[in-house]
Amino acid sequence: MMGMEFKAAILTTAVLAILLCSPALAQKSPPASVSLPPSTSPAPAPAPHYVDLAALLGVAGPFHTFLSYLQKTDVIKTFQSQANNTDEGITIFVPKDSAFAALKKSTFSNLTSDQLKQLLLYHSFPKYYPLATFRNLSVLNPVNTFAGSPYTLNLTDNMGTISVQSMWSKPKISSSVYATDPVAVYSIDKVLLPMQLFSKDPPLAPAPAPAPQSGASDVAPSPGGGKEGGKDKADSTSAGYRVGVSGLLAAAAGGLMLLW
Repeated sequence: MMGMEFKAAILTTAVLAILLCSPALAQKSPPASVSLPPSTSPAPAPAPHYVDLAALLGVAGPFHTFLSYLQKTDVIKTFQSQANNTDEGITIFVPKDSAFAALKKSTFSNLTSDQLKQLLLYHSFPKYYPLATFRNLSVLNPVNTFAGSPYTLNLTDNMGTISVQSMWSKPKISSSVYATDPVAVYSIDKVLLPMQLFSKDPPLAPAPAPAPQSGASDVAPSPGGGKEGGKDKADSTSAGYRVGVSGLLAAAAGGLMLLW
């Protein structure tokens, strides 16, 4: 009897040992937390800033005439597309309104649509050039413009005064309107006139009529004033003649009385 109890106790102890050592029933410890290194991926690059050329030319200058031609021919879209191309950029020479007004209106109205486009493209380089580079750029004269290789310009830098020479005009850069890569806009005092479009020097606009001068006499001569003066002069002459004749007659009468 005691032998069976002893065997049962051993069996119970073995079962408990197996249960306690079983990996399926063993208590699992929670996994240790893993700290991840901070992210090293670069921040997204900011969107490029594009210059709105139409807005810029609309408030500067005044460049209303040049801007009007750009919009009329859609060349403004060509310039804007080039300005947004940050690999090359653009340089534009913009004549003031007074530069266009100095030339006869027929100078531009007689151009065809394609010729007007070429004239506008002639006022730009398809690359960004700050003022500091113009001295070196002048060594490469003639420089091709946006209008193509036949349409070239010659640049000169005389003690810091930069001139842009076409066939019929040599304007100076009067100011820098905007010059930040990739866009440079410079104001010039004359319109660039290539020989490919103008066989001779275009005529200037007629000079404006002089304004009436102030300070003239406010007293206008009365109508017929000259006639009145002439009449008075004639009357005085006639009266003098009559007096002279009367004097002679009186003298003659006195002489006759003495003879008697």
